[in-house]
Amino acid sequence: MTGLVLRLAGLLQSSGERGVFHYRDTCAFPTRSSLIGMFAAAQGRPREHALDPYPHLKAPGDTTVPSHRDLTLTLRIDQPGTRYRDFHTVGGGRPREQGLHTGEGTRRKVAAATLVSHRDYLTDAVFTVAVTGPALLIGHIAETLERPRFGLFLGRRACLPDEPLVLNPDSPDPVEELLTRVPLTRSRPPGRADTHLPTTFVWEHPPPGTDPATPPDRESTSEPVNLTRHARRHLPRPLWMTTEALPAHLYAGPRPLHALTTYMHGAPA
Repeated sequence: MTGLVLRLAGLLQSSGERGVFHYRDTCAFPTRSSLIGMFAAAQGRPREHALDPYPHLKAPGDTTVPSHRDLTLTLRIDQPGTRYRDFHTVGGGRPREQGLHTGEGTRRKVAAATLVSHRDYLTDAVFTVAVTGPALLIGHIAETLERPRFGLFLGRRACLPDEPLVLNPDSPDPVEELLTRVPLTRSRPPGRADTHLPTTFVWEHPPPGTDPATPPDRESTSEPVNLTRHARRHLPRPLWMTTEALPAHLYAGPRPLHALTTYMHGAPA
């Protein structure tokens, strides 16, 4: 097993959990489904094959074919961002025969032709993600993220990721990197007396050092089962959340790109 470290930052992000019909919500952090979808896009996989296993990446001696289910994600919430709601209107100003369909298959009446929808986003949020899994699969994901075949988005097409996206394509312990080495993006610098910065982590398994029987803190409907447009389906996945005291020297400063570049070139934290 090996891993990679990603940085998800941008003007807008949105990872829905329960949004349907006229309301599209966003989780407070990237979901497993949004990341698996981004990996599939980087590989040029259409929706119908986004969740297919990877027989060509089976290592000698393995008895099973690697798949997205072999990946474990650990998120560090550097900067939670601010929730922003966008209002959309569709269908208005057209003749009835060109209007939107109802659930029964007929056209909406002209007086009710305009449909309002609400879409939530996170603005100025920054997340650092450790992805662990089989070495060949991790290498394939890292390579395609750096040379994607389809466009990459942070949940929705309007949400473009900042660079750099891949901070470390080959880490023997990416979770330890999040705790001790990867620069921390914060809108405010630490105080002079601060030696540690409380930082929220999201785990897909009980955090290291805790009782394996520790119950999860929440569930997220983010385990993708089908990503095709008209048959999209997800299962709930338990998540554990902790607050970790990170060294204050990880603060990346007002221009985080400098600290991130230094980290990517292998300089000590």
